Amino acid sequence: MEHITSTRNHWVTEVKQLNRKKIRDKKQQFVIEGRHLITEAVENGAVIDYLFIQQDCCDFIAELFLRCQYSLDEKRMFIVNANVMKAMTQTQAPQGVLAICPQFHMPELSFESGRFLLLDRIQDPGNVGTMIRTADAANYDAVILNEGSADIYNQKVLRSMQGSHYHVPIYYRALDTFIDQLKEKQWQIYGTKLDKNAVDYRSVHPTDCFAVLMGNEGQGASEHLLEKTTTNVYLPMPGRAESLNVAVATGIILFRWQ
Repeated sequence: MEHITSTRNHWVTEVKQLNRKKIRDKKQQFVIEGRHLITEAVENGAVIDYLFIQQDCCDFIAELFLRCQYSLDEKRMFIVNANVMKAMTQTQAPQGVLAICPQFHMPELSFESGRFLLLDRIQDPGNVGTMIRTADAANYDAVILNEGSADIYNQKVLRSMQGSHYHVPIYYRALDTFIDQLKEKQWQIYGTKLDKNAVDYRSVHPTDCFAVLMGNEGQGASEHLLEKTTTNVYLPMPGRAESLNVAVATGIILFRWQ
């Protein structure tokens, strides 16, 4: 295994460039950091292109690879010092393990049955990651994002997902045409809207094939999408707050309709 001791090494630049979406999309790669995400990747059989390890984390990696019967060419593994690891990562307290992975190739999406979460222009990376993690926890079958939503390969999104991207398929689609496809298959589409004409979500009992549409943090779901839904619902709030954080609202609805 090669040892990297200089922050000017080309691999440091390579990793840092992958913080930019344009570069990620061009190279079809992304970066994961920390023991938990590396463990999730290995345990779920994800491909690792390159692995960077601090000396004091070598035992952890060896045990993980042995337990999961995972192998990686030593030419793709690098030992780095603390300064190099800090230069590569975006976290304040690096955990000593970082990997470059290929972007996902999701299976073909099935419309035969399931429960989908649709995200319309959710821009905050923390919200996107939390909502995907919640969909995973509530056993939903897929998350669909449209243009204008945060990139799932963003480091903040990855940290918020906590590995859920290995459990639930995630797709980018134009939601206007995607909702039309679902309706052609007789799916129920539930939009969320702060509107007196919307229905209390507690009175709704979805069928086996349904999708939940959650909208932008400030503007909510697009009107043209809400016009396509089967039913629009709202969450009653007995307190004085005008609205809920979109990720919190998503959790309430997904588990209610679990």
